[in-house]
Formats: sequence, structure tokens, C-alpha cells
Amino acid sequence: MSRPVLQPTAEHPITIEPTQGRVVVRIGDTVVADSRGALTLQESTYPAVQYIPMADVDQSLLRRTDTATYCPFKGDASYYSVETPDGTVDDAIWTYEKPYAAVAEIADHVAFYANRADVTVDPGA
Repeated sequence: MSRPVLQPTAEHPITIEPTQGRVVVRIGDTVVADSRGALTLQESTYPAVQYIPMADVDQSLLRRTDTATYCPFKGDASYYSVETPDGTVDDAIWTYEKPYAAVAEIADHVAFYANRADVTVDPGA
């Protein structure tokens, strides 16, 4: 079964820009990511999402899950749960390991669900 591959358009724009400042991600009291190299992805009318380099994430807290989704603009997404001293947050992170060419910059980056992690952008840091 083939899946559609869509390109960003004026009706469904996707922009990716370097995030100005520092992005810190916490789950409970645990800092899961701390980055000055994040990317802000803005897709259509959806809220902007911070894509953080995997190298800036505490990978010792991550556990890959079997969850997978598909976005016709970005490709196949895989997921990670985050294990902290306060407990496990299932599928808190998604990543496009081989994103489509239109969003190639997000390769080797991860994003956190805003309702499962506290993502803070400090533009002055």
C-alpha cells in the first residue's frame, strides 16, 4: 500500500528556523533535554514545535516503543517513552529518523508532546 508524499504549499506551509535562545525540557523535576541548537518547526496553523538535537537529550532516560505514525509531509515517525525517578511517560517523544526532503533539517532531532513534558524556550539565554 503506497502512502501519499505531500509537499508544503501556500495552503499548508511548513517552515523550519533555528530557535533563538535555549530550550529546556523537563518531565517532573527531571531535565530531559537542554539545547541551544533546537529548531522551531511551524506547520500550517498548528502550534510551533521545538525539534531538539538528539545529542542534547539525556538518552539514558529514553526507551524506544513500538508506536509508529505517518505524516504525509514529514514521513514515518517513531516514538520514545521517558523514564524518570517520578515514573514513565509513555510515547512522550517522536522523531522522524528519515524525514522527507522538504523537512530534512529535522533528522537527528526529537520533539516532545507539550501535554507530556514542560518545554521552555528562553530567548535570552
